[in-house]
Amino acid sequence: MKKIKRPIFPKAKIVLDIFGENIKLARLRRKFSTKQVSERAGIGESTLLKIEKGDESVAMGSYFRVLFVLGLYEDFLLVAKDDELGRKLQDIGMVTKKRAPKRMPKDK
Repeated sequence: MKKIKRPIFPKAKIVLDIFGENIKLARLRRKFSTKQVSERAGIGESTLLKIEKGDESVAMGSYFRVLFVLGLYEDFLLVAKDDELGRKLQDIGMVTKKRAPKRMPKDK
């Protein structure tokens, strides 16, 4: 079966590029080589290089493994933590009832 390549939104690509660059900078600050990080993360060096370039074809699990090796795995918990837009949409959709529903008579 041929894999279908779906286009990524331009803004999403920019975010991935920055994310990859941040991972690369974190690795360099720790003075880890690509070989060290890729071995500890259980991925190939080519996959690590793709991650550092923000390649969208790399599985999210691989990104997470690299963050774990770098000690940055808790950053994943910040994703969508404060979803202001989602909360506003939820609040808009909430309808308050003016009175309680009628009780149904119990069967005897």
